[in-house]
Amino acid sequence: MWKKLLATEEGHILEIGLIMALLSIILLGFGYLRFPEKAHVFIGMSATNILFGRAAGISFGFAFELSNVFVITTNIVIETILVLVFYPLFVFSWRSLVVIRPLRRVMKRMRITAEAHEDTIRKYGIIGLFFFVWLPFWMTGPMVGCAVGYLLCLSPRKNLIIVLSGTYLAIICWSLLLKGIHDSVATYSPYASIIIVTIIVLTITGISLLRFLRHRHKNRIS
Repeated sequence: MWKKLLATEEGHILEIGLIMALLSIILLGFGYLRFPEKAHVFIGMSATNILFGRAAGISFGFAFELSNVFVITTNIVIETILVLVFYPLFVFSWRSLVVIRPLRRVMKRMRITAEAHEDTIRKYGIIGLFFFVWLPFWMTGPMVGCAVGYLLCLSPRKNLIIVLSGTYLAIICWSLLLKGIHDSVATYSPYASIIIVTIIVLTITGISLLRFLRHRHKNRIS
């Protein structure tokens, strides 16, 4: 079954994503042997991006005084891998070709969110999808964006070009904004950058908790 799935266009995308992930792990392993401290920061920045979003991941990198170029490049690689792996799995899940139990809740939540934004984005077409991915609002972003693109019946290639273009521009904009903020607050306290990361993480965690409680309340009523 997996041979048939990997022979599809989505399967090729998944293969590219997994290869990129493997190469990143290998490079991280070599980097860890030579620059263990930077490798720890890289792991922390990657985990923060995946768990709390790009703003938190970028802030984490600046909090540990990484260069703008390194922070931008790292977050671009992270989010590219996430999209290239998530998109085909979402498509396979939507078509009921693959059921991945650990990811079932995530896929269901992404599906509900994508359906909720589908009509709004459809009005503006490709431009709407691009700005949906670029805008720094809650539950927008590349993974939901590529799911919406699929619902809009975009071809995999066009979908990924639009989503990744919006993602890269968003990362650059966030980096420039947060770099200026970190540089400004660093003059007041050496711990100010860490405080920014903490505030972002707590805010995102609070929003996630509120959404979970609201969803749970709706399920009880229904």
